[in-house]
Amino acid sequence: MVFNYFQRTSLIMVKAILLLSLSIYFLLSDTTIVWSDGTEYDFETLVQGKPKAHLFQFKNKHSEPIFIETIRTTCGCTAPEWEATPILPDSTGSIKILYDAQRTGYFRKKIRVFFSHQRKAELLFIEGFVE
Repeated sequence: MVFNYFQRTSLIMVKAILLLSLSIYFLLSDTTIVWSDGTEYDFETLVQGKPKAHLFQFKNKHSEPIFIETIRTTCGCTAPEWEATPILPDSTGSIKILYDAQRTGYFRKKIRVFFSHQRKAELLFIEGFVE
């Protein structure tokens, strides 16, 4: 009888801790950035030796101005360009990604964008085929 009481109490505590943890996670992971056309872009077929660019656009959904702290790419063939000015709440910003199509074949590149007010990087992807 006493054992059942402790089992039920432990189960209730585990559920409460889990619920509290999930609540904190969702409160802290408030979406700061909304991407206008998604986070992936397919260049389709590119000609070798002719670089191409794509403009990723986003909106600041945070209550304060944000800025891009840094952008990291997976190789030197992918180069980001962005303005270092703050993006006001409900305003838009953009990131230009230039892909240097030197190697032939399929490619898929990951770009990590670090914004202020956000601990986790936003992930962008470009892909295509170079002839």
